[in-house]
Amino acid sequence: MDALAFDDLKLFARVAALGSLSAAARERDVPVSQVSRALSRIEKTCGARLVHRSTHGLSLSAEGEIFLEHCQRITGALDGLQADFAQQSGEARGLVRVAASTVIAQYLLLPSLNALSAQHPQLRVELEVSDRLADMAREGIDIAIRTSTDLPETQVARALGQLGRALYASPAYAARAGLPQHPDELHQHRLISNTAAPNLNRWPFVVDGTPCRRTIDGHWRTNDTGLAANMVVQGLGIGRLATVAAAPLVQQGLLVPVLADFVDPQPVPLYAVTASARQRLPKIRACIDFWAGWIASDRTPNLAASAG
Repeated sequence: MDALAFDDLKLFARVAALGSLSAAARERDVPVSQVSRALSRIEKTCGARLVHRSTHGLSLSAEGEIFLEHCQRITGALDGLQADFAQQSGEARGLVRVAASTVIAQYLLLPSLNALSAQHPQLRVELEVSDRLADMAREGIDIAIRTSTDLPETQVARALGQLGRALYASPAYAARAGLPQHPDELHQHRLISNTAAPNLNRWPFVVDGTPCRRTIDGHWRTNDTGLAANMVVQGLGIGRLATVAAAPLVQQGLLVPVLADFVDPQPVPLYAVTASARQRLPKIRACIDFWAGWIASDRTPNLAASAG
């Protein structure tokens, strides 16, 4: 068998993960024909059909499954080797793909990018913004900012801080409809709910020292946390928002707290998740270290710092 380049192994692993030549081509910013020729070259070198192609996409043959296992093992070892060598140079440079929710991206990451660039001018950051949980391996994500640590063994998480939520409305809504004085009065108001995460619609309170919840069915609904914040700012109703988004809007006079004496913010840890084999890469460590410091500083007073 002729020698295969490491890039061939990485390409095959990405094609298998994405299940599409066009998706792999978009990720590499090359023509689909280039990826197709590379795959044909790999199969010719291996002397076996590795992929079954159809109008519905790609699937691996039995030989392809075996080849993928070897690709993942070799590329994983290569990533570790690159991390060790890069760690010796200590220079943080290159592209880092970061996945985060709309709110985290807009109100935490975006305000930090100029300072990150000033500290590490050779770094480039691509933000993949969505409220859904990113598939890091499939989507080629270097760092995912999330509150969950239900991780496979191939990933590690570092605590950055704690994320709380509270209720808010706009001054215009308060002037027009008034504000509830007790959680039992919420049903009299226009409420904004989240269709993507039903657990966010069970609003927690402490009434007379006893924790309780009110499950709300919003007059206005959205699957996007960033849009929910904008809906509250526009005066459409009362919403439960992350404090990292709401605190600066309160300072600007765009929002007012609602039921502050009753709301239980229930802060949850915020993590930076990355692949175990890549956590030592200077570019990844630089980003995570920077954001941990950024959150712990006074520049993000609405996030409580935690050890990590």
